[in-house]
Amino acid sequence: MSQLDTKCVNAIRVLSADAIQKANSGHPGLPLGAAPMAFTLWAKEMKHNPANPKWADRDRFILSGGHGSMLLYSLLHLFGYGLTLDDLKNFRQDGSLTPGHPEYGHTVGVEATTGPLGAGMGMAVGMAMAEANLAARFNKPDFPVVDHYTYVLGGDGCMMEGISSEAFSLAGTLKLGKLIVFYDSNKISIEGSTDIAFTENVQKRMEAFGFQTIEVADGNDMDAIAAAIKVAKADKTRPSFITVHTEIGYGCPAKQGKASAHGEPLGVDNVKALKENLGWPADQDFYVPAEVYDAVAQYKQQGAAAEEKWNALFAAYAEQYPEMAKLWEQMHAPVDAEALLNDEEFWAHGDKPDATRSSSGTMINRLKDKLPQLIGGSADLAPSNKTAMKDIADFAADCYAGRNLHFGVRELAMGAMANGIALHGGLMPYIATFFVFSDYVKPMMRLASLMKLPIIYVYTHDSIGVGEDGPTHEPIEQLASLRALPNFNVFRPADITETAAGWYLAVTSAETPTALVLSRQNLPQLPGSGKEALKGAYVVSPAQGEAKGIYIASGSEVSLAIEAQAELAKEGINVTVVSAPCLDIFEQQSEEYKNSVLPKNIRARVAVEAGGDLGWGKYVGLDGTTVTMSGFGASAPAGILQKKFGFTVENVVKAMKSVL
Repeated sequence: MSQLDTKCVNAIRVLSADAIQKANSGHPGLPLGAAPMAFTLWAKEMKHNPANPKWADRDRFILSGGHGSMLLYSLLHLFGYGLTLDDLKNFRQDGSLTPGHPEYGHTVGVEATTGPLGAGMGMAVGMAMAEANLAARFNKPDFPVVDHYTYVLGGDGCMMEGISSEAFSLAGTLKLGKLIVFYDSNKISIEGSTDIAFTENVQKRMEAFGFQTIEVADGNDMDAIAAAIKVAKADKTRPSFITVHTEIGYGCPAKQGKASAHGEPLGVDNVKALKENLGWPADQDFYVPAEVYDAVAQYKQQGAAAEEKWNALFAAYAEQYPEMAKLWEQMHAPVDAEALLNDEEFWAHGDKPDATRSSSGTMINRLKDKLPQLIGGSADLAPSNKTAMKDIADFAADCYAGRNLHFGVRELAMGAMANGIALHGGLMPYIATFFVFSDYVKPMMRLASLMKLPIIYVYTHDSIGVGEDGPTHEPIEQLASLRALPNFNVFRPADITETAAGWYLAVTSAETPTALVLSRQNLPQLPGSGKEALKGAYVVSPAQGEAKGIYIASGSEVSLAIEAQAELAKEGINVTVVSAPCLDIFEQQSEEYKNSVLPKNIRARVAVEAGGDLGWGKYVGLDGTTVTMSGFGASAPAGILQKKFGFTVENVVKAMKSVL
């Protein structure tokens, strides 16, 4: 590489150090050490156009080590993605475009929100899966309209996290040749040398996963880094893992190679020493030579030319394959919500009792042809979760066009991969497991909520109705836990109509994830259920006369509340039953509607739900009560457990009488 390239790399280093010092907060170690590999990739090998950050066939880059965010922000500034020097000067400040960790949707050019170590690795695998699926479905001879790479950069911490092993194990199995991982190996973590807790041979581990493994001995050798990327690209049958040996805090004499370089500003004197060591004006902050901007401008022109060439290719493709171009537009556009709302076939149902997990399976198979972008699967539980699309191929190394995904028993990575698929664009992912194991997925659900990704989570076996599997498999606190997530809809339907409503809300959501929480056991079809469920809560069974009390229930407990209502009516006690499949959606309704469902003057209220009572106080008030769970359940047939824990007509009637 040229001296000018070295100057570009040093510009990244100095901008990062200056921004972190000005904020008096941040992580300079990764940007200083990894700048050469990042610049080499962005300038020499990565296909991207800063003038159009959303170009469909761009290469994707994820900084999995999100603490090193100033590396990414410096790149985005130099390459013209819209970040100004003032934005860099406002690093980590309120309202700035340069928050402490990269945030998707907040800063142009950031492909994924990262910070939880390893998460970016899993999301990168999801992006590579999406690229492979779309390429298999859309590419034609002489028309490679989907042909791009996914790059991800992380360090020792990312490789220690279990999510990386989960994700890379599947990536190797799937032979995702368009995935290239950069491992910034500097052998330093916050507590010191990685040898205190991390001595494995990472190269051999990745080789065992099925990766091509490549090593660059000197992290400053940009020619060797460029050569490694070319070798990685040449192998189409394996994902590639490039270990680049770097020195944390490179260029700062007092900090280089030390743990103290990781997560704190270098200090004014050390920043000055860094600049002097790199041949930079020591008395100027945020200084970038004009020749650096000029050099990067040439790379920007190459990116614009690459997109222009692709646009011409796609125009010719659309002319020769108009039906495929139409399908492309459909898969990249929002779902037609009105058409689905009025689709009689989608909402049709019989009267036989059915588990809502089975009703959900029915909906998936009604949607699979209406929504060709729908893709998904389970963590090795598809037969139990009812998530397989019939007559649709499985996504596999020899069939990337398949839409049934098999994640294996890898719930955490599954959540990250779903995020990556959604971030890529063109596909609508759903993932599934037992509800109790949503705990394994939770960190990635939180990221989905932060990124406003409408991921669909199918969670079955939703209560003590699991029965004989016992308390390890009986979710208790999970409903409250997920309801506590901002920008997240938890939908627990009572019958097939409400299940259809949940799926409707999930596939038409623009920026909110949805968890569909579904029963293992059969539930009756409720005469009063309907599209009112789309409002989150509604009166499913009105009182026969003036209501004296209200039952509020979700899922399998709605029919139980209706039975209790009938018993009370025999004694001349009139109560209303409200089905509340989604309190998150209900809270978005007008005050007038909410008061029509839960009139403020009716204070005798009982919440009935086979989960913990946390959160129900808001709805039952000081005068109300709950029929809920206070322990972890037990191992026995479901019917016995329902009696044991008070989910009987007798006990639900008793609870209402206690508050009347």
